[in-house]
Amino acid sequence: MKPYTELTRKELLDLQKELQAEYQSEKDKGLKLDISRGKPSKAQLDLSMPMLDVINSSSDMTTENGTDVRNYGLLDGIPEAKKLMGDMMDADPSQVIVWGNSSLNIMYDCVARSVLFGVMGSTPWSKLDKVKFLCPVPGYDRHFGVTEQFGIEMINVPVLADGPDMDMVEEYVNNDPAVKGIWCVPVYANPTGSVYSEETVKRMAALKPAAKDFRIYWDNAYCVHHLFDEEEKQAKVLNILEECERAGNPDMVYQFCSTSKVTFAGAGIAAMSSSPANIADIKSKIQWSTIGPDKINQLRHVRFFKDADGLREHMKKHAAIVRPKFEEVLGTLDRELSELEIAQWSHPMGGYFVSFDAMEGCAKKIVEKCKEAGLVLTGAGAAFPYGKDPKDSNIRIAPTMPPMEELKEAMKLFVTCVKLVTVEKLLEA
Repeated sequence: MKPYTELTRKELLDLQKELQAEYQSEKDKGLKLDISRGKPSKAQLDLSMPMLDVINSSSDMTTENGTDVRNYGLLDGIPEAKKLMGDMMDADPSQVIVWGNSSLNIMYDCVARSVLFGVMGSTPWSKLDKVKFLCPVPGYDRHFGVTEQFGIEMINVPVLADGPDMDMVEEYVNNDPAVKGIWCVPVYANPTGSVYSEETVKRMAALKPAAKDFRIYWDNAYCVHHLFDEEEKQAKVLNILEECERAGNPDMVYQFCSTSKVTFAGAGIAAMSSSPANIADIKSKIQWSTIGPDKINQLRHVRFFKDADGLREHMKKHAAIVRPKFEEVLGTLDRELSELEIAQWSHPMGGYFVSFDAMEGCAKKIVEKCKEAGLVLTGAGAAFPYGKDPKDSNIRIAPTMPPMEELKEAMKLFVTCVKLVTVEKLLEA
């Protein structure tokens, strides 16, 4: 098939009729499909069911330091969990706080504390005329939702193959004291699958912020979510905590991770790591909001994994389930759309998403057509602050949750909609 842009008007009209018939055929099936959110599948969740058996009514409920997990105490988490989560983030346990089930909740609270109390003695953001965040795009919609809720101005920064456009990041951070933070997903970024290069991490750590309370929100959500077992295929990113310390900016980063897509999405454990000064500042605030996290769940996780090696072996089982689904999505896109030159898409080596860029001005219509035929996608523009994609081209595909047969149906319908909407767009020109 020739590229669509090389087709004559008659050829486009003939193709439109053919695609409309295909679309109607799909629509008549009465499909109910969903590839909108990055949720683990039932098969993935089943992998962690044995974790429910590692603690029962006859179990020893004390930690290695003798604390009874059924009682109050250990504001920053049990020692074993601090080590496990520290190993996930390459952080010393002394620089780790283990919380509840959600890293997003930790990030939200970090922003809220900054708004209410300031950062390590700085002016509370609520008392400032203007607060800004840099938002690499396309990015994680919930990150943007957090900052939007607090009335923080969001600035788009393009995501390149090796991370955010660092020229733009440096220009804003180093010169505008209103810029207080940047959202980062350094490994298998949501949704592009980008992995931050060594140069990007070093430049990020070497920033010279105009605002002393500027912080990098380093969301390491997919640090163990590799699609391949072979170590040489797995993303390796420089340790941001160590790089910031080397660059003379030890307090500039908050790092986050969780087991939400490792064990149970609603009942994992989440953690953050940072400099000793940041950790002390945060603990001084949270001591008044909680007497401690769910330490029983933390103990359950530690006894299930035992250590970081156990966690890595567990993630290989996830990869075996998830990898074929990504191969199905990418295979379909490559087979059906590559020669048509009407779209581009990421080829991630890990994480939970494929980022798809349609012809400019087509994303909303593609999502609408899919919905009409029974396929739910993440809303067009969701990967941008305020839900506004300037080019109306980006669509996030989340392959993990549906069974393979449903995923095949979803991708068949998706490519039909992409083709049909693109032809209609070309006919309008």
